[in-house]
Amino acid sequence: MSLQLDKEEQELLAAYEAGEFRSEMSASRKQFLAEVAATTLQKQKQINVSIPERDFHVLQRKALEAGIPYQTLVVSILHQFASGRLYDARANKPN
Repeated sequence: MSLQLDKEEQELLAAYEAGEFRSEMSASRKQFLAEVAATTLQKQKQINVSIPERDFHVLQRKALEAGIPYQTLVVSILHQFASGRLYDARANKPN
């Protein structure tokens, strides 16, 4: 299966491959994400989720900035939410 990249994606990929992107993520954060991904991948349940295209592109860019695949970022976010380490701070605020 070959991916069909649009012009913007091709430009981002070329810039990434040319070393123009640098991750500002700390070594400890990278280690944490690697552990989360490894733990999550031990027993997997595959799901399909449809999200707005704009959100998908934001996730791709954030993952690229972090130097990780976007799937790993999504799994990490879901894991943090499921484990109670990530929550909507606005949900419990009084109006």
